[in-house]
Amino acid sequence: MPSKTLPGEALRNVVPPIVLALVLILCWQGLHLATASGAISSPAATLARLVVLMGSGRFWLDVVETGTAFAWALVLSIVLGIGLGVVLALLRPVGEVMEPILVTFYSLPKVTLYPLVLLIFGLGMPAKVAFGIMHGLVPITLLTRNAITQLKPVYLRTAKVMRLSAFEVVRSVVLPAIIPELVAGIRIGFSLSLLGVLIGEMFASKRGLGFTAVNAMGLGDLDTIMAIGVFLALFAVLANGGLLSLERAIRHRSAGR
Repeated sequence: MPSKTLPGEALRNVVPPIVLALVLILCWQGLHLATASGAISSPAATLARLVVLMGSGRFWLDVVETGTAFAWALVLSIVLGIGLGVVLALLRPVGEVMEPILVTFYSLPKVTLYPLVLLIFGLGMPAKVAFGIMHGLVPITLLTRNAITQLKPVYLRTAKVMRLSAFEVVRSVVLPAIIPELVAGIRIGFSLSLLGVLIGEMFASKRGLGFTAVNAMGLGDLDTIMAIGVFLALFAVLANGGLLSLERAIRHRSAGR
């Protein structure tokens, strides 16, 4: 009966994250006590500082600044990554040449390229968006290409029999068939785009959460640094959890067909 199984399923989904969170908080408190120099703020001090920050207008201006850059970086990474992945998969010789180049580019420390990004885009929002795209674009591109190359040949043979155009093949056959892999790529690109935007704000920006964290570091304000870190971690965990649930639901639905 659903009334007997649902509580058990709910406990299995809720208890492990709560236990993990409690273990992490205990480890955090232990590290705080172990570092006599106070290199790490306590959970209580961090929570108190986060409450103060969330009550200030300046903090939410920084959130909007970072969120705007992140949204642009993520959307452009998804659109450009999927488009480039489709092209590299359909043009296999080009894809085989480009894949190692993209992997090599992705292994480079992006910070070393930031002066070049500043010369091209200047100081401000475009540079942060570009830096976010540099982090999120490549994994989405590679996952999209790999998903298409591993597609069952029967899909493309059927499309050929139906005399579909290249655009119709991509829109009606290829993309619907690789939706689970696309969601997985977007989930990875989500985290990396956010990381790229924050790093961009840390190195060359006067607004945003990354800039505020670096400014607090210069002032030795550990509570603010930790509070911003917890805020960003909670956002990333919740968003990734939502995307992971979406990916599992799509895979479950695809497997049931």
